[in-house]
Amino acid sequence: MRSVRVSLKVMILVALFLMLAAIPAFAQGGAAGASGGDLRFLGAAIGMGIASGLCGIGQGRAAASAAEAVARNPGARAGIQTLLVLGLAFIESLAIFTLLIIFVKY
Repeated sequence: MRSVRVSLKVMILVALFLMLAAIPAFAQGGAAGASGGDLRFLGAAIGMGIASGLCGIGQGRAAASAAEAVARNPGARAGIQTLLVLGLAFIESLAIFTLLIIFVKY
């Protein structure tokens, strides 16, 4: 239960930091004729970072669960390994789709 509270606190702090970091984007003024290209690049970088980070967490959890499953039942290693590789491919495709969307939109 304690780790859930710590995790929740960290997620809230990260969300607050991201909101505070976005405040200058809404400020008025600036150079005449300035485009939103810099903000689009910043948004793309943040989006790709979030997608890659969450995919990394998902892959780590999948690999840990597969290792635990093989440790509990070594006879089922082939089936577990097949499902692990398939799951990791799906998780990795999410990061690749995010990168593709960023390239198309940017």
